[in-house]
Amino acid sequence: MLGYIVGRLAQAAVVMLAVALVAFLLFNYVGDPINNMVGQEATTTDRADLREQLGLNDPAIVQFGRFLFNAAEGNFGLSYRLKRPVAVLIQERLPATLELVFLSALIAMALGLPLGVYTALRRDGWLSRVILTSSLVGVSLPTFVIGIGLIYLFSVQFDLLPSFGRGEVVRLGWWSTGFLTASGWAAIVMPAITLSLYQMTLILRLVRTEMLEVLRTDYVRFARARGLSNRAVHFRHALKNTMMPVVTIIGLQIGSLIAFSIVTETVFQWPGMGLLFIQAVSFADIPVMAAYLVMVGFMFVALNLVVDLVYFMIDPRLSGPRRAGKAA
Repeated sequence: MLGYIVGRLAQAAVVMLAVALVAFLLFNYVGDPINNMVGQEATTTDRADLREQLGLNDPAIVQFGRFLFNAAEGNFGLSYRLKRPVAVLIQERLPATLELVFLSALIAMALGLPLGVYTALRRDGWLSRVILTSSLVGVSLPTFVIGIGLIYLFSVQFDLLPSFGRGEVVRLGWWSTGFLTASGWAAIVMPAITLSLYQMTLILRLVRTEMLEVLRTDYVRFARARGLSNRAVHFRHALKNTMMPVVTIIGLQIGSLIAFSIVTETVFQWPGMGLLFIQAVSFADIPVMAAYLVMVGFMFVALNLVVDLVYFMIDPRLSGPRRAGKAA
């Protein structure tokens, strides 16, 4: 177990170094950062002095080492557009994105898992066919179309939910949450549903496919031959083995929710990291773009590491050879 964890941590460190290198290249070599920090009236001497102060004349390896050290401390410099520390901007926007992602993932799993199991066990039923046909909406329609449709229906036509913003929030230290206010819950409903539809469809179809495959295996037939009830066969044996690949996909999809919440946050003007990134791209705000890249990369790596460890614990085939070797 310890060797497995160390190996995965080493892989995670290599991936984060690669992400940091890409962010460093973006930070230093996409345009001239000096031009984004000074006005047109700045002289050549002023530019040279600022370049020296920022250490841009140092060798690339020295600059990369400094970038890694600052990134480890959460220091990505000042936003070119807002003239504020990027770390402060992330601290202000991160709670909104994480709450949206958390609720979206909860909706996707709460609906996708049971619907996937139901459509596998009742694959010839009319309700299963309706569910599978309806689930195609989550795959075929673009996210912004779903979001605009929900806004038109629930905000314009029925005036039930707000079409933009986060509603009233409550501050708990540096964290701001909308889960403690009625307007916060009203504001997050449509963005969360919009963001969760594709993930829910993916989980539903994956669970159904894996469940159907497991139900055809020999050990399920043997379990039925032993006289076990359908409930025991379906949920004690089949579902447990179905969940192994599903856990991997769910972990990666949560990372995708964080990375690709940009469209949803833009449609609903949700004040999260995605909207901040879109605004940074529009104004070529390189420090914010680099920080967003590192943050998303870190979350992907962390989630993938957690999924690997969970997979190690629930799949005896991974730990079996190690235990057998120790016993020998």
